[in-house]
Parts: sequence; C-alpha cells; structure tokens
Amino acid sequence: MVPENVHDFFVACASVAGALIGLLFVAISVASDRLAREEAPAQVHRIRAAAALSAFTNALAVSLFSLIPGEKIGPTAVATASTGIVFVAAALLSLIRRHQVRRRVLLDVLFLFGLLITFVVQLINGVDVLARPGNSGAVYTIASMVVICFLIGIARAWELIGGPSIGITREVTALVRSHHRGAGDAVDKKSS
Repeated sequence: MVPENVHDFFVACASVAGALIGLLFVAISVASDRLAREEAPAQVHRIRAAAALSAFTNALAVSLFSLIPGEKIGPTAVATASTGIVFVAAALLSLIRRHQVRRRVLLDVLFLFGLLITFVVQLINGVDVLARPGNSGAVYTIASMVVICFLIGIARAWELIGGPSIGITREVTALVRSHHRGAGDAVDKKSS
C-alpha cells in the first residue's frame, strides 16, 4: 500500500516522466541521423536513447500504478525493474558484441551499471512490498529509485543530443596542459 504522504510525489513524478518522455522523443528525432547509422559508434547513441527511455518509462509506470488504489506498486516495481535489468544486460552484450567496451565508452558502461543497481534495488524493494504490503520503507525506497531514474535518464538524454560535458578531470587536464604549453612558450621566447 502506498502511504498517503507520497501520493502527491507520485502525481508529480508521473507528470514529469510524461513530459520527459515527450522531450526525449524530440531529442531522438533530432539525433535520428546519428542513431540510424550502421557503424559501431552509432550503437552507443542508440543505447543512450534506449537507456533514457527505459529510465523514464520505469519512473512513469511506477508512478502511475502507485496512484491506483490497492496493492499495485509492488508488482509494478518488480515488473519494470525486471524489464530494466534485461535491457541493461542486452545493452552490455551489444557493446561487447560490437567491441565497444573501450575507454571512450567507459562512462556509458558506468551509467548502465548505475541503472542496473537502481533496477536491482527497486526489484528487491518491490518483492519486499509484495511480501509485506504495509512496509512503507520499501515504498519510500522505490520512490527514491524513481528520482534516480529521472537523473540517469536526463544524463543519458543530455549525452544523446551532444550536450557539452564539463568534468573536473577534463578541466584539470586541460589546465595542466595549457600551463605546460605556456611554460614551453616562455622558455622558447627566452631562448630566442
């Protein structure tokens, strides 16, 4: 049973998930040329799109079914988490089959593992809700997994559209390289 105090949370999540899925479809249509290519790097883009859709669909389904009176959140959490786990396994196998598990797709693999962990936690808590319908703690954990699905889905969609990435490692490396180049230029000027 879904506690009354999270009802509004699931109403808001269902609305957000619906809007994000709509925006994802727009992003996919904008990036359709990259997704349709046959070369191996296009597979990474397809996995990003499918991961975002999987995360958003999970959040939408769990949120909508939690609003139906009765014991609906447990079976929905189990079903959507199981589907998500199968998706992650298929995505990882696809990367392995296409020999894409390389350093440049490491972030994609890490996101897939993050999504896998999210789905496993959701599955465990869904089973817990099925076994003990009054366990509000498991419902709150499922609610937290909905939020995590939003965050993962947004990150995947951002990368799908080619949004800029500003990471601390990249920026520190660029700063060090520019400093070394600047020091090299100063030495060259003194030598002249």
